[in-house]
Amino acid sequence: MLLAQALPAQILPIKEYLLAGMTAAVVTFLLVGPVRVLALQVGAVAWPRGRDVHVTPTARWGGIAMLAGVLCGIAMANQLPAMRLAFAYSEEMVGVVLASLILVTVGALDDRYELDALTKLAGQTTAAGVMTLFGVQWTVLPDVFFGGQVGLGREQGVLLTVLLTVALVNAMNFVDGLDGLAAGIGLIAAGATALFTMGLVLRNGNDPFVFTPALIAFVLAGACLGFLPHNFNPARIFMGDSGSMLIGLLLAAATTMASGRLTDVTTGGDLLALFAPLIVLAAVVFIPVLDLLMAVVRRTRAGRSPFAPDKMHLHHRLLEIGHSQRRAVLLIYLWAGVLAFGAVALALIDDPFVVLWAVGVGLVVAVLASSVPRARMR
Repeated sequence: MLLAQALPAQILPIKEYLLAGMTAAVVTFLLVGPVRVLALQVGAVAWPRGRDVHVTPTARWGGIAMLAGVLCGIAMANQLPAMRLAFAYSEEMVGVVLASLILVTVGALDDRYELDALTKLAGQTTAAGVMTLFGVQWTVLPDVFFGGQVGLGREQGVLLTVLLTVALVNAMNFVDGLDGLAAGIGLIAAGATALFTMGLVLRNGNDPFVFTPALIAFVLAGACLGFLPHNFNPARIFMGDSGSMLIGLLLAAATTMASGRLTDVTTGGDLLALFAPLIVLAAVVFIPVLDLLMAVVRRTRAGRSPFAPDKMHLHHRLLEIGHSQRRAVLLIYLWAGVLAFGAVALALIDDPFVVLWAVGVGLVVAVLASSVPRARMR
């Protein structure tokens, strides 16, 4: 709290967050071209397969440009008056950076050499474990029976953090099947997480302890925004596993950090706020996690490996009922946006009925828009 006294409580460092996010966006946008050329030269190329929707060979490794954008955004923040206090306060950001480097390296190798599933899982677990070594781990959970919160031991916190991180990394990896889909969902998820974590900054009176999750969300949103113009249909480059896994890792890091930033829980609103990291996490990954669970069940029932590829993901089903690639992607954006920002609004707005009505209307619109091609075919 001593560091918090260096900042006026009424001043929110929004300009610094935006500057860090825009730095990530610009660097990512500018580096995609050189990275694309490098990927084509070394053979990091996605050749069309039976389960793919693209028909021409397309460069991968967009995740490398995204990582560079994220790192430059973080480096920019470290030079700003308010944001640099967060780096002095803890080593969490160091853990996030090291974990990102590990995971993007594994993803880049997979984009080039097609690593086996166990090797990728080992890389994901290692990256999550590195984050926990630097303090990025769940420390409390809401007590749904008696109110307040329940503290987690170190071993419990590490296990929960690793499990959630690996699940989120794989969920984002599974959803990366249409041009612009993973980047757009990453942008929506990061935007919703940034909004929630900004609420934490206001709630805690600009305590630098709560700056880091918001910073991660802003730079991730910036990287996705900078990559999207190159990746939206028709895509000139794919982010590959290096990019999709990076998105999952940073979302997990931001929500995990946010989980420990609320310590005084005395009212129903406080309890909902404590639930918010879990609610936001569930909402922003509802589509990819649902897709992941359906794929595991579908492949297991068929006697195949849960990691065996197929052409039955949610985005494939939207294409089958008559949506174009762009329309299918925009519909998934709509679903993800309604769920993610609805969850954030429940945590930040006092009147939940207004939020629930708005979310309900949004879901009805999403259902109607998704079913239009099928209705026409009949």
